[in-house]
Amino acid sequence: MEPLQAEIDAIRSQLEALKQERESLKVDPVLPSYDSPEAIVEAYRRHARETSQMSAEIKGIDDAIAALEAKLKQLVGQPLELLQRQRKQNSLEQQLDEDKQRAQGHAERINDLAAELAEEVQALKAIADDISTDYWQLHGKPFITGFSRVTVPHVRSDGAVWTIVNKVV
Repeated sequence: MEPLQAEIDAIRSQLEALKQERESLKVDPVLPSYDSPEAIVEAYRRHARETSQMSAEIKGIDDAIAALEAKLKQLVGQPLELLQRQRKQNSLEQQLDEDKQRAQGHAERINDLAAELAEEVQALKAIADDISTDYWQLHGKPFITGFSRVTVPHVRSDGAVWTIVNKVV
């Protein structure tokens, strides 16, 4: 931001100097004698010859002032656009961080529920193991099947990418 501010200050300083110079350069009006039409024409021609260089210099100063004012307007407007883009980017990053925190809360809740579910499945399996032989003898079929395929979800992250995996209970 320092070089930009220095450039803006330099343009403002140059503009002020040009405006002061412009005010000091004035072309005096033609004051012809109204004696004859030839005298009037001669007065205007003489005035044009005498002031042509001054008029060209004034025109050049006016053009330079206009160009510097346009450049100043562009430079002063540029930081505003940059600031707005940064604010939008910061807002987007802030929203993303908030959403990631909410997602992390849900992931932790899923992992807690998965751990609780795994405990319940293991308790059920322990009961099934205890009564399986007796149940088989009495009913001629297994009490519970499918324990080898029981999985619970687990959310993990390497910091940037989150992954949901199925853990076998």
